[in-house]
Amino acid sequence: MEKEKISNAEISALGVTELELLVSFSRVANGLLKHNVMPKEIILANLESLIDDPMPYALKKGGKFKNLAEKVIELRKEGKFVKQQRSNHILREALIDFPVFGKDHIETGALGQMNTAMKLPVSVAGALMPDAHHGYGLPIGGVLATRIDTIIPYAVGVDIACRMCLSIFDLPAETVDTEKEKLKKLLTDHTVFGMGGVTKSYHDASLFDHPEWEATKVIRSLKNKAYTQLGTSGTGNHFVEWGELTVSDNVLDGIPAGKYLALLSHSGSRGFGGSIASHYSEIAMKKTELPPEAKHLAWLDMGTEEGQEYWIAMNLAGEYASANHHEIHNKISKALNLSPVMRIENHHNFAWKESLADGTEVMVHRKGATPAGKGVLGVIPGSMSTPGFVVRGKGETSSINSASHGAGRLMSRSAAFKTIRKELVEAELADKKITLLGSDLDEAPMVYKDIHAVMAAQTDLVEVLASFQPRIVKMADPKERPED
Repeated sequence: MEKEKISNAEISALGVTELELLVSFSRVANGLLKHNVMPKEIILANLESLIDDPMPYALKKGGKFKNLAEKVIELRKEGKFVKQQRSNHILREALIDFPVFGKDHIETGALGQMNTAMKLPVSVAGALMPDAHHGYGLPIGGVLATRIDTIIPYAVGVDIACRMCLSIFDLPAETVDTEKEKLKKLLTDHTVFGMGGVTKSYHDASLFDHPEWEATKVIRSLKNKAYTQLGTSGTGNHFVEWGELTVSDNVLDGIPAGKYLALLSHSGSRGFGGSIASHYSEIAMKKTELPPEAKHLAWLDMGTEEGQEYWIAMNLAGEYASANHHEIHNKISKALNLSPVMRIENHHNFAWKESLADGTEVMVHRKGATPAGKGVLGVIPGSMSTPGFVVRGKGETSSINSASHGAGRLMSRSAAFKTIRKELVEAELADKKITLLGSDLDEAPMVYKDIHAVMAAQTDLVEVLASFQPRIVKMADPKERPED
């Protein structure tokens, strides 16, 4: 099979047309790709950010793009490599200021992407969460408020309405040890992971009676795929796991302080959401032409047919993602013969119509960020060996009522395979008494930031109510391609 390459045409599309510079960009880009340092889309996204503002890359000691950035800066001093604006929408000269929570934990590329987003003519406000890392268009962990009449598919994300769901059972936490084999079997029998995973039985498929499934041609074409995948989980960082939930004094209504058995899942809208994202992102980039460094931040006008279609599809994907989790939790609860005493859930990778503190109506995109309005409950996971947290939002206006959606990746999947040793992962899991079903080195605990440092950076945003320690973790098989 021919190895993947980054073509000169793809680099030229970023605005690099001078031959010598094109050769340099190609050499660096394809070198990183050849040695599996990072995936193609992240390389191109970094190059976009570098072209927009090379200085952060030039200042980063030992950075992969440092030499390219220095070359771009030198050329611009000579009056060369002046970016050609071949678009019908020009970015602002100056970006809108935005707060960065936990700046010490955030990579240069993510900051560069957020800077670009804050120059969009439709941007109103933004914030960067402490788990932020490089994404497509908007960084993962980015919160972007745009004009109320606009919506950006890539600022929502590919896995629309990716979601956390926690069920708390009135069983002691030590059940994970005393009933370990039974709990493992429940995960094996009632979860399906993988891109081709389909459902064999349904607990409640009434969602498919909703009229929205007939709303547009695109939704109708995806309805059968969505139906067959209801109650399944994705690949990559998606999981279903049993763990020990430690609740603080009288902070969760009706649940006394103590340690409980709990079930936590992380997944999204599966192939349905991914197809919606792909379809409307392509339309947005054709309808709203932007400079190369910002092309993945193209928006849809909510007053157009495409904008309304995407809004309906995105909201339906949100309901579908919730139903996916409910299927898993309800099947396991039924097999356990015990209903949960409480269920807490929230999604990220979504857009909400909200108002800023001054009353301005905006479209708030949370790409890998948890809603944290005053009193709003949510779940922020760590990794397979580190705790997650049940939180209550404080309604901090500077973060646009948002918090992190997890610990955030510290390294790419390709870097994980190159640098992490399997025996170290096994030792870590054994030390924490964790049973792992599935997964691979690219989801090892070491690929994630320190969740405690991430939480410490957002004490103004959320109050911690309970901690969840994973103990029996189910993820996709190693052979599955990550889709998160």
